[in-house]
Amino acid sequence: MTTPILMLGAGRLGGALIEGWRRTGAFSPAGLMIRDPQPSPAAEAAVRDGARLNPEDGELAKAKTVLLAVKPQIWREAAAEVTPWLASGAVIVSVAAGVATTDLSTEFGKRPVARVMPTTAAAIARCTASIFSAEPEAFARAHALFEPLGTVVDLADERLMHAATAVSGSSPAYLYAFIEALEAAGEAVGLGPEESRKLARATLTGAAALLAETGADPAELRRQVTSPGGTTAAALEVLMGEAGLGPLLKDAVAAAARRSRELGG
Repeated sequence: MTTPILMLGAGRLGGALIEGWRRTGAFSPAGLMIRDPQPSPAAEAAVRDGARLNPEDGELAKAKTVLLAVKPQIWREAAAEVTPWLASGAVIVSVAAGVATTDLSTEFGKRPVARVMPTTAAAIARCTASIFSAEPEAFARAHALFEPLGTVVDLADERLMHAATAVSGSSPAYLYAFIEALEAAGEAVGLGPEESRKLARATLTGAAALLAETGADPAELRRQVTSPGGTTAAALEVLMGEAGLGPLLKDAVAAAARRSRELGG
């Protein structure tokens, strides 16, 4: 049994998970216990519909699954507060970036642990979640939580979690930054702010939807819209040049992976 789920932290990511579970019907608010001094609006809505907010310590023994969703910098404090009250059979699923399963297991009294790196698209059931666990029970529990929310990728080596964080967990922000820059570039060549905003957002979300629906290789889709000597080719000479997207993204992903390792202490 997966529920009750004790959520340690229900901020932006925890709130997205709550929204996704409610959207898909995977878990009802009644199956959630939320421990957070400043819960997100999604968490507050779940509380109004039956979730328990900041339950008494004695209630924590009912939790079958503990979802660690606090900031990595405070995860040890969160674990220390609840571990004495948890049932021996509770399973820990952590979405705290960079925190190793060995450390998690130690702080949570040697209970089974899985690590997951999800995205906030969980709120609309379009999440991508990377999962690692060396323990079958925790691995299965993580799948039960995240399979209803989108795409799950299993990692065979925990060291790959740093790379998964950099390529997937952090990358929605890369896309949003690209869209911001494209909107500004549109204004720089004469478009009004609203025109540039609509064109940039609708075009890129449409392109992403085409990629998802067709399953085509992105390089092939790029070639299909690039006429030799045309406008797109002129832009790609800049974007794919020596100082273009390729080197920039390699540096960005490397920086994110390095920071993931640092956060793990």
